[in-house]
Amino acid sequence: MALISKDTISKVNSMMDAVSIVGDYVRLEKKGGRWWGKCPFHGGGQEKTASFKVEPDSKLYHCFGCKKGGSVISFVMEMDNLSYPEAVKNIAQKTGIEIVYEEGSGEDESNTSVKEELYELYRRVTGTFQHFLKEKEEGKAAVDYLSQRGISQEMIDEFKLGYAPFDRDFLYNFLRKKSYSEEFLGKSGLFLANYKTLPLFSGRLMFPITDRQGKIVAFSGRALPGTPQIGGREPPKYINSPETEIYKKGQTLFAIDNAKPAMRSTKTACLAEGNLDVIALHQAGVTNTVAPLGTAFTEEQASWLRRWVDNVILIFDNDEAGQKAAYKGIVTCKKNGINCSLAALNEGLKNETGADNYMDFKDPAEILQKFGSEILKNVLKFTINDFEYLIGRGKLLFAAKGDIKGAAEHMYPFVDALDSEIERDDSITRIADIFKIERSAVQKDYSQWKAGLHPRKEQEAPIAKLKVRRNAELSLLAIVAVNLELYQDFRAAVEIKEIDDPAAKEIFIALEECFKHDESGIDSLLARIKDESLRDFVADCGTSGEFKGSSAQGPRRLMEDGIKKIRIKRLEKRIIQINAQIRESERNPDAGGIPGGQGIIINIDELLEEKKIIDSQIRDLEGR
Repeated sequence: MALISKDTISKVNSMMDAVSIVGDYVRLEKKGGRWWGKCPFHGGGQEKTASFKVEPDSKLYHCFGCKKGGSVISFVMEMDNLSYPEAVKNIAQKTGIEIVYEEGSGEDESNTSVKEELYELYRRVTGTFQHFLKEKEEGKAAVDYLSQRGISQEMIDEFKLGYAPFDRDFLYNFLRKKSYSEEFLGKSGLFLANYKTLPLFSGRLMFPITDRQGKIVAFSGRALPGTPQIGGREPPKYINSPETEIYKKGQTLFAIDNAKPAMRSTKTACLAEGNLDVIALHQAGVTNTVAPLGTAFTEEQASWLRRWVDNVILIFDNDEAGQKAAYKGIVTCKKNGINCSLAALNEGLKNETGADNYMDFKDPAEILQKFGSEILKNVLKFTINDFEYLIGRGKLLFAAKGDIKGAAEHMYPFVDALDSEIERDDSITRIADIFKIERSAVQKDYSQWKAGLHPRKEQEAPIAKLKVRRNAELSLLAIVAVNLELYQDFRAAVEIKEIDDPAAKEIFIALEECFKHDESGIDSLLARIKDESLRDFVADCGTSGEFKGSSAQGPRRLMEDGIKKIRIKRLEKRIIQINAQIRESERNPDAGGIPGGQGIIINIDELLEEKKIIDSQIRDLEGR
């Protein structure tokens, strides 16, 4: 199997921009010379104060809160569930580094991972669908439909829209001629599970779905008006790809790659209901818009968004399904610490157009089609906050019918999702005031609701981590670990037998193994440290900057000071031994001397002379 060359790994470690790479997943801000963000590992970035830091020079990250840390490569591995080679390739592609393999200058295609083959397959199939849309006569119906909906050619190109041919034999035969195996196509997600030669998509407008890095991982296919019925029934409007090795619905959103730059700059995401709504909003200049993929807005999707944004604007249809989706979306946002508001499409349209029939246009795609980009963009200026929206829905659905208890209970999932006791207390007070109920009654009713909805469960005791205690030895090894260019000088001065601390010894051994196998980079070192707490400690040291120092107190000076401390400790231990031997001699004055190594008899005068020399050496090392 082809292995990525050590030279390539070394280039990736030295040339990658740690802040840029981690910043694709976590919104980072520079404070005091370091980069900080909200931790993506404990709580989906809901912290009030950033505890997650990235050190550009050492290419390490660390979180003060959950103590998790490591290299940038290990960060990408965990965030995207990749193997080490996959993460290296991912970063190399972003950095513009050519991947070279040990066996030669190119990749051994027979050993390319299944994931990479799927990425390539979806890229090629996207190109084929684009060709059918733009060049083939049968794609004209899809082009006409997009034109009628007001979608520009620029958006068609940007979102790589295509058309899946109606011929249900085409795709399988086409791909088999391209040497794709039956087995591989069977798990590609492009064909029906029970009829492995029949395509999942045929005669449909195709929307490629990308992951956060812009790789195409799935498709969403929309039936066109006039599509023939199947068994006397209308075909489903949308069909979405099943989950595969490269596609998990909960881990992406439609247009996430297109929207990411604008989301990060505005700290706001607009969440629409469908693919055409997203494209319409991008065409109107609202480029921070994304959409769920055939499911409700999930906790996992909200957790991902929280790493880049503080606010979400829900832009859901005015119909009943849209209202229900908005309710769930609000609660999901609040559970993940995201501020939430809703686009007031009706109010915005009435204000912008004065139209009497504004209620007829239920979604952004219809507004674009009827009124154009500028009106659609302006409509988005009219929003309502989540609490007021839910109160309005509660009045309409329950209070208007005399069901005050139902109106209050309608608000409880929202109250429960708030992460602050103060916010919950304030919301309960406001609910009581609005529905004219005693506050104590609302509090009691909410407590009973919560107890019934969320029964308490026994939690498993967390597994205790190894306590890594800071001392001179561990600090010295950490200095060398985060400044690997110092290792050879360190190794010439210190032997492992001089190190007593178990944690420091583990780092020492990991360093030895790295250099024995000609492995470079902090990532290789961390991979050889077995204890997770110790890996986190090294990452913390690398991101803190404490072992970088100023020009006068740089890493080499810190290492030399650490070596002095080790030598002083070794000499002090010898003095303790000498003092013990002298005391033993004083208790046995007739012994004629003290046994030394290899049967040599050492007298007290020799011990005192050795002690005098050692005292002098210690004074020299201490600079006295």
